[in-house]
Order: sequence, then structure tokens, then C-alpha cells
Amino acid sequence: MARRRLETMEENRLKLIAAARKAFAEKGFSDASMDELTASVGLTRGALYHNFGDKRGLLAAVVDEIDSDMAARAQAIGARGGGGWQGMLAEGAAYIEMALDPEVQRIVLLDGPAVLGDPSQWPSQGRCLQVTKQAVERLIEEGVMKPVDAEAAARLLCGAALNAALWIAASDSPEDVLPKAVEAFQALASGFLAKPA
Repeated sequence: MARRRLETMEENRLKLIAAARKAFAEKGFSDASMDELTASVGLTRGALYHNFGDKRGLLAAVVDEIDSDMAARAQAIGARGGGGWQGMLAEGAAYIEMALDPEVQRIVLLDGPAVLGDPSQWPSQGRCLQVTKQAVERLIEEGVMKPVDAEAAARLLCGAALNAALWIAASDSPEDVLPKAVEAFQALASGFLAKPA
């Protein structure tokens, strides 16, 4: 009985996140109606409050899901790029390019910071930082990168990719900004190379 109740609660949580993701992407955070959102999945506002506390908590869960998906996609692209240094550059560029995705733009890069505050403090960004730090440590160990503090380098690389994505999302012409942002990110990252490319 208790197990089924936990399963139902998790199902409801996932339904609310999926419905919110759709509503926030289509209407934006401020214009999304919580009554319409909960009704669309056959739940009440009570379920929303029980699972997320409030609309802001629901946005935090949606942002965490999308940002985590972005990181996983970028890591997969980095792995296909051969891993190592080239993989790290490909991963950063892929993350930046995702700023062209309307859902990512609106929810993660525009509404997220406006409602949730500094993205560098989000749990998903913290996880990204740890993965990048491990990659940096390996590259330093292999002599590919200069022997700098791995956390400092990871913070700068993650911050550069995130800020480039934020710039693209806020731009009046994201497609024009993208190549400039990727080129600058790669130039900045190359400063960490032990031997110039």
C-alpha cells in the first residue's frame, strides 16, 4: 500500500513537471496558469503545492530537468567529438548552441535566472561543474592543460559557456551571436592549453 502511494506521488510529480515544461515553454513562467496546468493532467493545485511548494518550486524542478538534459546532450556530443580536449571544446560549443532552442531559451536562460536567481547556484550547474572539474583534472594529468587549479579552470569554462548561452538567449539576433560566442569560448578555453594549438 505504501509503495503504491509512493509510486502515485512520483507519477504525479512527473506529470506536473511535463505539463509545466510545456506551459512554461509556450506561455512563459508569469503567464502560465497553475489551474490550467494542473487540470491538464487531472490534478489539483494541492498536488502542485505538495510536490513543489509553489509555482517557483515547480519552475526550479523544470529548469533542473532541462539543464540536466542539456548537460547530458553536451557530454554525449563531447564524447562523439573524441573526448579529451576536443571533446571538451565540442561539449562547451554544444551547450552554447542549445541556447537557440526556444524551450531552453525561454525556460532555462530567460525565466530561470529572472525567477530563480544566479544560475551558477542551481544544482544542475553544480553537477556540471563537478563533471567539468574531473575532465580538467584528467587533462592536466595528461599534460594537455596547464597545471592550474582544476576547480578554478572548471568554473571559468562552465561560466563562459553559461554566459555565452545567456547572451545568445537575450540577443535580438541569436543566430548572429552564436558563432561569435562559440569562437570566443574556444579562444578563451585554448588559453588553458599547455602547448598552443
